Amino acid sequence: MEVFEAIKNRRSIPKLKDTPVEREKIERMLEAATWAPNHHHTEPWKFFVLSGEGRNPLSRVLKEVAHGRVEDPESDAGMKRIEKISRKPFAAPTVIVVALSPDDNPKAIYTEDVCAVAAATQNMLLAAHEMGLGAIWRSGPIYNTPKVKEYFELDEREEILGLVFLGEPDVVKDNAKRTPFEEKTAWIEDDE
Repeated sequence: MEVFEAIKNRRSIPKLKDTPVEREKIERMLEAATWAPNHHHTEPWKFFVLSGEGRNPLSRVLKEVAHGRVEDPESDAGMKRIEKISRKPFAAPTVIVVALSPDDNPKAIYTEDVCAVAAATQNMLLAAHEMGLGAIWRSGPIYNTPKVKEYFELDEREEILGLVFLGEPDVVKDNAKRTPFEEKTAWIEDDE
């Protein structure tokens, strides 16, 4: 598959089969991530691969966090919301938690490090697509709560930028539409 074709045809796949993903494929994705551009060679990423029973601890932590955040957690609606949140790690057979882990390099710039981690994540998504896997990148404030960060042993400078849910696609998505680049591009060619 050519790069431009992969970029244009990759889709976020929210429905994934529960078939385990081969470790070699996950490792290939992680290797692709490490080749993302990163200013000052900070490599500001950290990955946690959750699969099988390894998804249970995050589920328990999310349940605990949700219980403290949901209005009226003892009501039927509250309990359903808590259960829904606690089931998130089971939306895919493999979940890759993607964290920003800033370098101590004094030249490092926060925004550039965030961009580097985003580029690393895009590399993973493209590698998954090339191998016929489905993936979706999700995020949300619940993943950066103190209890979740504590579970992953992240310090105060580190943060979770997203989770890549990975598996065999259970649906085939049509080609998406995008705004033509011309509508979002200004060409500056004169010295005026």
